Amino acid sequence: MLHQSAFVLLSLVGSIFAQDTNLATVKKAFDEAHIPGNLSLPFHPKVLLEVSFPQNIGRPITLHAGIQLPRNATAGPPFFSVVGPAGKGPFVIATVDLDPPTPQAPTLAQIRHFLGGNFVYKAPKESVLLTNRTPAVSEFRQPTPPAGSDPHRYVFLLFEQSKTFNDQTLITPTSPIFNFNISSFAAAVGLGQPIGGTFMLVGPDPTTA
Repeated sequence: MLHQSAFVLLSLVGSIFAQDTNLATVKKAFDEAHIPGNLSLPFHPKVLLEVSFPQNIGRPITLHAGIQLPRNATAGPPFFSVVGPAGKGPFVIATVDLDPPTPQAPTLAQIRHFLGGNFVYKAPKESVLLTNRTPAVSEFRQPTPPAGSDPHRYVFLLFEQSKTFNDQTLITPTSPIFNFNISSFAAAVGLGQPIGGTFMLVGPDPTTA
């Protein structure tokens, strides 16, 4: 008999290539999940941000906005691509958990799961894949919602990088990851509004009797 998590992963095979393909659909998914309001950040995407998680077995899983993944499919780190007229970069990518410790009482929100800048196209005119030329401010942290919690929303946002981002000291690799505020941070360092994004839902690992 297949283990539950293995079954879930197999069921996702048909969704591997079901990445976001329409800006209006992405915006609708964000709005229906109340993400712009919870972030206090307007979301009017101009490009598609593709986020893919490599897997130990099989092909990577590419997100579409609102997909739910088992935690063991999100070890990462993910890799990022941009589809659409984003410009030549550089870009900033941020990932936050909107619902810690639980969606009903998110007293630790937001948790910063990734923050990195200096993303550029890996192969201009040949690929939409991004690569960052400098270490991330906050390296990727795997989702870890606590036992008993409903699934959390993990939001990935793409920004045009400001000239002051590399000199900012508000967030450093040693800064606490809890109670982060991407809206305040973006305003403080001149990132403006995100130009793209997507999100996934991840619940806690299944408990065993």
